[in-house]
Amino acid sequence: MDRFDWVLTEQDLLTASAYTPDPVELSDLQMILSGAYAPLDGFMSRADCEAIERTGRLAKDGVWPPITLTVPEGVLDPGAKALLLTDQEGAPVAAVQVAEQWPTGRGGAIRVAGPVRAYGDGGHLPFRRYRLSAPEARQRLGSVLGDGTSGRAQGRVLGFYADRPLHRPQLAQLLHTARQLTAQIVLLVPVADPGPGGLEQHALLRCVAAAAERLPDPLIVALPLHRRDDEIVDGALRARVAEAYGITHLLSTADTIAGRGPRVLVPRALAYDTRDGQWRDRNDVTARFARLPLTSEEISELLDEGETLPEWHTPPAVARELARARPPRQRRGLVLFFTGLSGSGKSTVAHAVAETLRETGERTITLLDGDVVRRELSKGLGFTKTDRDLNIRRIGWVAAEAARHGGIAICCPIAPYHEARATARTMARTAGADFVLVHVSTPIEVCEQRDRKGLYAKARAGLITGMTGVDDPYEVPADAEITIDTSRLTVDEAAGLVLDYLAEHNWIMQVAG
Repeated sequence: MDRFDWVLTEQDLLTASAYTPDPVELSDLQMILSGAYAPLDGFMSRADCEAIERTGRLAKDGVWPPITLTVPEGVLDPGAKALLLTDQEGAPVAAVQVAEQWPTGRGGAIRVAGPVRAYGDGGHLPFRRYRLSAPEARQRLGSVLGDGTSGRAQGRVLGFYADRPLHRPQLAQLLHTARQLTAQIVLLVPVADPGPGGLEQHALLRCVAAAAERLPDPLIVALPLHRRDDEIVDGALRARVAEAYGITHLLSTADTIAGRGPRVLVPRALAYDTRDGQWRDRNDVTARFARLPLTSEEISELLDEGETLPEWHTPPAVARELARARPPRQRRGLVLFFTGLSGSGKSTVAHAVAETLRETGERTITLLDGDVVRRELSKGLGFTKTDRDLNIRRIGWVAAEAARHGGIAICCPIAPYHEARATARTMARTAGADFVLVHVSTPIEVCEQRDRKGLYAKARAGLITGMTGVDDPYEVPADAEITIDTSRLTVDEAAGLVLDYLAEHNWIMQVAG
C-alpha cells in the first residue's frame, strides 16, 4: 500500500477547493481519520485501485475494498495540491493532499488519491459519546487490561459487531465466551447503515446500550462503517477494523481471511431451556423443553403487530427501545411511492387513495404529486437524467421526513430510473419508516391515447426531447410491492387494490367498500 508524506501548508488549505463526498466516501473518510483503517492514512493510489480491481487484493496487504474518492469534473484544477472535504452541511471536516488525480472514464469524473488530515471542527457527528478513535479505544483497554500508561491491552479482548439489537441469546453467547477467555468485551456498532428492518441508527445504538447493561462493563464503539456487498471483502474489512481497535478475539460468523486480524470464534447454537430459564448449547437441551431463538422475521412480525417481545428472549429494556423505534405499522410512517409512464394513471390513483385515507382520518397524509413538486419544489430542473434523479431525491427526502413522524407520504412522479427509486426507499428506511412501491404498468399505447397534456404527440413530432417511453428509457421496477394496470381497472378498483394491500399488511384499518 502506497504511503505519502504530508507537505501541505496553511496557504494551500486556504486556497483549496471544497467538495462534499457521497455518504460512503464520507464514512470511509471518518474511518480513515479515526485510525480504523490502519495502516491506510488516505484515499488509495491509482496503483492500489488497479490492483484491487484486477485481483480484489493488494500484493503486500491482502484483501481490501477500494477506499476511494471520486469528484466531478471541474472540482479540481489539474495541478491542485489540496482538496477540502465537507460534511452534508458544508462544514469542513478534512483535507486531502492531492498526490494523484486521474480520470475514471465515467462522465468526466476524477479519482483523487492522497493522505487525509482532520480539518475544521469535525462537523456535527452523531454518537459523540461512543465515537472512539482506534488509539482512544486502545488506551481505554490498556487502562483496564494493561499498566494504564502503555496504551496496550495485556489480556484478551472479545469483539462483537452489534449491527442489530442484542437479545438474550447473543448476551448469553457473549457472557459465556468472555468467561471462557477471561476477556474484556468490546461492542462495535456500525452506524452508517440502518439496522435490520430499517432500524434507525440512533435507535440501534440505544438498543445496544440497553442490552450492554447486562454485560460486565463492555466498551461500546460507534463506527461509521458501511457494509460491503461482497461478504468476503466485508468480513476481511471488519477483521481489520477489529484489529485496529485492539480486539484479539472476534465472535462472528462472517467469512474472514485466515491469518489476518483477530482470532475468529464461531457462536454456538443455543436454545432456551424452559425448565430453569437458562440459555444452553442446543445439544444440551431436550427438544421438548427447548425454545429456539426468534428469527429476525418473527421479531419484525411481533413489532409490526404491536406485540411485546417475550421476556424469555429479549430483556425488557431492549424490548422497550425496539417498541419505541418500531411502533406497530398502524402508527409507523410509510412512504407510498407510485411510479409509471406519463398518462399511466398513477396520479389519479394516488389522489383517490389519498382522499379515501383522509376521509377515514386515521393517518396524516402528505401528497407529493409529480407536477406540483416540479412547480413548488423542483422549479428550474430540466429532464436530463441528472435533473430527474435530483427531483426524485428531493421528493424522497420530503417524503421520508413526513413519514419519520408517523404520517403516510404518497408520491407519484414518473421516476423512470431504478437507482433513484432505490434512493427514495433507502431514505424512508433510514428515517425509520416503511416503503411501498406501486408500479402503474399501463401500456404506453394506452398512455398515448390518453395524452392529456399532449406530450407524446409533441415528442413524436420532434418538438420536445427527453420524453420517457419515447426517446428516454423507463426502467421497469423489479422490486414493486404492487403492480396495477389502469387499462384494465377503473380508478376505484385500482385504488381499492392499493388500500387492500395496505390494510392486509396492517398499515391502515380495512376501508369499508
